[in-house]
Amino acid sequence: MSAPTLRPPSPAVPSRPAPAPLRPSGLTWTVLRLHRAALIVWVAALLVAGAVLAWMYVIAPDAGVAGGPCATPPVDGLPDCATVDAMTTDDSYNAGLDLVATALTYLMLPVAAWAGAALIGRELESGTAQLAWTQSVSPVRWLAAKLAVPAVLLTAGTTAAVLLHVWVRRDGNGNLLGAWYDSDIYLSIGPTAVAYALAGLALGALAGLVLRKALPAAGAAFAVTLALSYLMQALRPSLWPTTTTTGRTALDLPPDVLVLEHGVVTSDGRRVGNDLACVGSGTQAQIRACMKNSRLSDFWATVHPESHFWPLQLVESGVLLAVAGAATAAAFTLLRRRTA
Repeated sequence: MSAPTLRPPSPAVPSRPAPAPLRPSGLTWTVLRLHRAALIVWVAALLVAGAVLAWMYVIAPDAGVAGGPCATPPVDGLPDCATVDAMTTDDSYNAGLDLVATALTYLMLPVAAWAGAALIGRELESGTAQLAWTQSVSPVRWLAAKLAVPAVLLTAGTTAAVLLHVWVRRDGNGNLLGAWYDSDIYLSIGPTAVAYALAGLALGALAGLVLRKALPAAGAAFAVTLALSYLMQALRPSLWPTTTTTGRTALDLPPDVLVLEHGVVTSDGRRVGNDLACVGSGTQAQIRACMKNSRLSDFWATVHPESHFWPLQLVESGVLLAVAGAATAAAFTLLRRRTA
């Protein structure tokens, strides 16, 4: 009987390691881990804003009725005034929209203070940053991660909040929403909200690098960003060419027009500002007689119509992003010089 053939054992197939869970790694994970308290606050704020805006969308129809016209007894589809007076949804609607608009408008201030204090200043003051630079992390990479991670989160979150705010306002009652040129509304329904947040982040980081102490950097970043806000508000009407209208249309402008100047034109062609003589003279004939006696030939007004909203938004956003870019470049230049 022949002996059985011995075969060599087949080589063991190495088992594949389980795939690593998808999560940030390296400097990104470090920044998120180190500043997880700020991340939790930011996510919670976005959730609250989303819940408030969703509720505003739900009560918008009732708020429109409560803030609209009425009649007693009800006629032509108008609700009874007693019913309208008993409704308070318009107050809740206005309060919710004002809350979100104010939060988005002044978001740059806490962002700047946090960037100056916690993001940069505290780590330089405590020596945490210098320790990180000795662990194969260059100062430039450290600062890049410090700015990139919050910049992405701020951009994504602020954009989502702005889009929700626009969505709610579009479906609401025009009498309850306010004018587009009101500062809080203007800054919360366009890209300027994101641009201000990024400018605050960059200015705060620069303040932290300059002062290298948490509290002074927070105060300086807050003050500089607030000054930037007031400056841009003063310059905003001049960021885009205005429109000048004459005649009776200069007196009967719709409420969605931002009036910058108004006045009268004298019989010799001179424009007199902030003067609306003869406007309250009664009938058209009386107004014409008053203008003739006062030697006036016309009315005029310099305005920004609602069609200027997007040009103004884009120009202001460009200026703010330029400020953010300049502050970021200054921060990297200062860091290179100090760590050379």
